[in-house]
Amino acid sequence: MRKSIAIDMDEVLADTLKKVILQFNERTGMSIKKEDLLEKKLRTEYPEYVNHLNELLLERSFFRDLEVFPDAIRVVKRLNEHYDVFIATAAMDVPTSFDAKYAWLQEHFPFLDPQHFIFCGYKGIVATDYLIDDNPRQLRAFNGKGIIFDAVHNQSITEFDRVTSWLDVERYFFGDE
Repeated sequence: MRKSIAIDMDEVLADTLKKVILQFNERTGMSIKKEDLLEKKLRTEYPEYVNHLNELLLERSFFRDLEVFPDAIRVVKRLNEHYDVFIATAAMDVPTSFDAKYAWLQEHFPFLDPQHFIFCGYKGIVATDYLIDDNPRQLRAFNGKGIIFDAVHNQSITEFDRVTSWLDVERYFFGDE
């Protein structure tokens, strides 16, 4: 029986933070850089701008044109040949994101079965063998083997195996084949 892997979308497959920072800066006149958010989140660091952040995330098309992280498509395709691959995205955190996320996944990962797209909030309900996610809260809720995908906000987390890129994911699952 094949093992299964759930993969988060935002900040794992898609460079969501890049677009968030760009649009946040445009709306607020600030000049925040990714490095400024080491172990921080925009929402908690700049509470006076939470409304701007919420507005941009709630735009129905926000998640439609995110950049795919390098090597993600090729590696996910390879994983899909050996594992049952699911995409588990916390879409309920931004309920207006469903259509855009679904279309994005269909465009960039057409080889995945859409029946394997899990739009949820709490990933403790995901019953796969592995979960690759950038959010330690979601990984703690998960009952299988959690793998943390490197992001500026999770640098101090040491309780999970860490991958820093999709090449790392490939090495993690396939070694040096």
